[in-house]
Amino acid sequence: MFKIGITGGIGCGKSTVLDVFAKLGVPCFEADAVAARYYDNPLFCQEVARLLDSPQVLTPQGLIDKRIVASIVFSNPDKLQQLNRLIHPRVLSDFEHFASSSSAPYVLFESAILFEYGFDSLMDRTVCVYLDVEERIRRLMIRDNTSRNQILARMHNQLPSEQLLQRADYVILNYEGNPRQRQVSMLHHALLSQASSFPNS
Repeated sequence: MFKIGITGGIGCGKSTVLDVFAKLGVPCFEADAVAARYYDNPLFCQEVARLLDSPQVLTPQGLIDKRIVASIVFSNPDKLQQLNRLIHPRVLSDFEHFASSSSAPYVLFESAILFEYGFDSLMDRTVCVYLDVEERIRRLMIRDNTSRNQILARMHNQLPSEQLLQRADYVILNYEGNPRQRQVSMLHHALLSQASSFPNS
């Protein structure tokens, strides 16, 4: 299976780009969305609480208060690393099952931390969705009703967009008014061509 990793800084509009790929029939695996579903499992939530040594992250229903978890891990890199080590193997296992179950020419693996945690080494090609920092901050302040400093703290845990641009095989510029659909369509056809000659396809 030809595997394409797609990433971009928080607020760059990866979901919008994925929607275009999905309409073209490309199977899209959203790592963050898959990981979020783990928190519906009370046993997993208890494991997170023990890992963070913080019982207050649990709600009265035994689930995770994600705002409290975020406030802990985004100000403590060690705790963030520990949480990622708990989640990432599960995500990758789910993705391998997703990919092996697909008959499409290629599949997309979306992750905001594709390069930070070495997921790119498992991909055949990588794509960066790009939007400049100030526009991302503006959108996130509106979308999440949060402060600039809170957004910057979250961005601090990701590689700068300029590094993503340098490391990715392909780039999609996700500005309003930019021909996003045409960019995705052109990339889709290029990836189809490459997938057709991929040894394992």
